[in-house]
Amino acid sequence: MKKHLFLTEKHSLPVGDHKIRLLVLRPLERHPHPVPGVLWVHGGGYQSGSAEEIFGTRALSLVVKFGAVLIAPNYRLSRHHPYPAALQDCYTALLWLKEHAQELGIRSDQIMVGGESAGGGMAAALCMLARDRGEVNIAYQMPLYPMLDDRDTPSSRDNHAPNWNTKRNRKAWKRYLRSAYGTDLVPIYAAPARCEDYRGLPPCYTYVGDIEPFYCETLDYVRHLQEAGIDAHVDVYQDWFHAYDIFFPTKRVVREAFARFEEHFRFAMEHYFAPQKD
Repeated sequence: MKKHLFLTEKHSLPVGDHKIRLLVLRPLERHPHPVPGVLWVHGGGYQSGSAEEIFGTRALSLVVKFGAVLIAPNYRLSRHHPYPAALQDCYTALLWLKEHAQELGIRSDQIMVGGESAGGGMAAALCMLARDRGEVNIAYQMPLYPMLDDRDTPSSRDNHAPNWNTKRNRKAWKRYLRSAYGTDLVPIYAAPARCEDYRGLPPCYTYVGDIEPFYCETLDYVRHLQEAGIDAHVDVYQDWFHAYDIFFPTKRVVREAFARFEEHFRFAMEHYFAPQKD
């Protein structure tokens, strides 16, 4: 994809006593009708990464192919700012998206969230926080191979797959949760897998590899949504380690996965709406 197919804007967003940077990506030519607005959160185990990662992710096609507007927050990282700093930043960015929907050409009833890895976990956390606070309604979620559970699962325990494994996962969770790690004090907005009530959450699509640490928690998340009556779907890819799609974007199976992702997004554009309360 070429950068000249879309516009990139930078905004400074106040969050409490500090500011974060937002990247806004939108089509080169503004659509005559409002389009979906997607808050896309970068990965990195909550401890690394930046908003610029969006240029190397599947999310870019949502702008180029579907005309959506993307907002990527440069949230605070857990190396210096543990939970709930990142959540506060991303939630403030979500409210900003809602408040500026009209000037950005966004449908206020099609605010969506997504991200890879920790960004996917944050997308799920934002859905839960938005549901519980009632300040913004989210129409759809796309948490790709999300980081959801601070506890060991069958796939995150003794995992030695490339890129992300048990050792790196535990270290990232400890850094994010600090003193709460390993206790029952971890809130669902930090580790969404701890949620016990999935009612009222938005429809969902995700995909995950079967040899990566987040395999089990991704499938559990989708199952819990389905049990709560939420339309949720997951595609599983054999022998994919964590972020396999980003490492090998030109492989045939990855291109097929991208096509499936786009099919689900197109369906969401046509079927999922969440009107705002004000």
